[in-house]
Amino acid sequence: MRELEFDYVIVGGGVGGCILANRLSADPSVRVALLEAGGKDNSPLIAAPGGLLPIMMSGSHAWKFMSAPQVHLDGRMLYLPRGKVLGGGSSINGMTYDRGFHSDYDRWAQAGNRGWSFADVLPYFKRLESYAPSQDLWHGTDGPIQVTRAGQDHPFARAFLTAGQQAGFPLCADLNGASREGFGAVDLTVGKGRRSSASSAYLRPVTKRANLTIFTHAPSHRVLFDGTRATGVAFLHDGAEKQASARREVILCAGAINTPHLLMLSGVGPAAHLAEHGLPVVANLPGVGQGLQDHLAAHVKYRSTKPYSMLRYLNPLRGAFAMGQYLLTRTGPLADPGMSVACFVKSDPALDEPDIKMLLVSALFGNNGRTMVPMHGFYAHINVARPEARGTITLASADPSAPPVIDQHYNATANDRRVMREGVKIARRIFNQPAFDDMRGEEIAPGPAVQADGEFDAYIRATAEADYHSVGTARMGNDPLAVVDASLRVHGLSGLRVVDASIMPHLPGGNTAIPVAMIAEKAADMILGKAPPAPIELPGDTR
Repeated sequence: MRELEFDYVIVGGGVGGCILANRLSADPSVRVALLEAGGKDNSPLIAAPGGLLPIMMSGSHAWKFMSAPQVHLDGRMLYLPRGKVLGGGSSINGMTYDRGFHSDYDRWAQAGNRGWSFADVLPYFKRLESYAPSQDLWHGTDGPIQVTRAGQDHPFARAFLTAGQQAGFPLCADLNGASREGFGAVDLTVGKGRRSSASSAYLRPVTKRANLTIFTHAPSHRVLFDGTRATGVAFLHDGAEKQASARREVILCAGAINTPHLLMLSGVGPAAHLAEHGLPVVANLPGVGQGLQDHLAAHVKYRSTKPYSMLRYLNPLRGAFAMGQYLLTRTGPLADPGMSVACFVKSDPALDEPDIKMLLVSALFGNNGRTMVPMHGFYAHINVARPEARGTITLASADPSAPPVIDQHYNATANDRRVMREGVKIARRIFNQPAFDDMRGEEIAPGPAVQADGEFDAYIRATAEADYHSVGTARMGNDPLAVVDASLRVHGLSGLRVVDASIMPHLPGGNTAIPVAMIAEKAADMILGKAPPAPIELPGDTR
């Protein structure tokens, strides 16, 4: 078995891995290895924001996981694609720039994770972005990831914003600013008509560094240990198993599904469960694979009486014109992912913060985005922003090539079901405002026959889909089920850190790619021994 020597071995070339590869290899005296199970992100469909549609339809560049049968979703197994390419999810996602709520991070800090409040992490959010729409307290202007404001001139988008006001909701000038409540434009990780992924922003500019070695098509099999110290990683590459030794640290950035899977394969996890699969125990950490959270998505869909949806670009002539326009000017449909407006609303006016997220989609998709209904239309993509339900990642086999068992326990609590039901009702109310009168056809789903709470619940059980925001399976904290400390070091072990969505104590009330980027920027400072930037004092902060 061939052994390769490095200072840091990073497992996973997704958001966290790309950022750490950049930051750690900036010191020419250290050697860094990045192990990615997928390939390079050189497809033109990845670069073009409008290439999201064929990426979704093909499932290319993805781990094509399926959930365990979901008890509270009529026993259905849900499709769970995860990025399997340099850039990870940021190379195949909808490019939504979304930090979550300020209070998400305050909850992390209140759970005993010092240094993770919103005031503490805001400097890292600002560090990672070049935000075009405005220059203010909330945003950075010279970071690697390009962020732009989605256009609001599409007829569906204009109608959605107006309908929100007609339904009694406020407008929000910046959904990533001071307040998150109301209807507003989506911010996108797009710059100059191209996707700004973690790979294009962080990794591609440094690939020629002599001290950075990038292995693609290199799935990791297990972390290697000398006693309780992580010493390297065994991985498959070019048809042979190899070992990458780590003089300083092994850093797991494989995501909330693959990181706990790799930990358990390596003997780190619940001892009884490891014994079931004949795996020797390096560290009995019962929280590995526990605490899984994800957003569940329900939909309210309408046919459009006007030919405004993305369906028109499946026409060969229109598609060819759009491709030519994009190649020549980086404008047109291929420069736009097709999701430009969203809202955050309350299921109950008495709440302090919104608990429902809703995104307008300018087409009728089915089968988790893998098919487009041959009909012009639009729909609301609805999430319970911060669900209560928690699930598990467990081993199906000790074989590294066998996928784990993924059971999110979606829709498992009464409050999750109530909030989702209210979200569907609110979406229907929005679409029935006068702003949509000249384009609204019949309600395709759930359909006008659905009126009673039990009927809404049955519709959600039968049709809701995973939203690909898995977190929490190696969470940060100091309680018996915590896996890493506030510096992201694995409890009871040395030389091993986790830097991905696994460490999140709670699912943020939004998308997860940008929070992971923040985590990686903060982790880089921790690993390099740099002092964190001063917390940013916020308006109204009484700490």
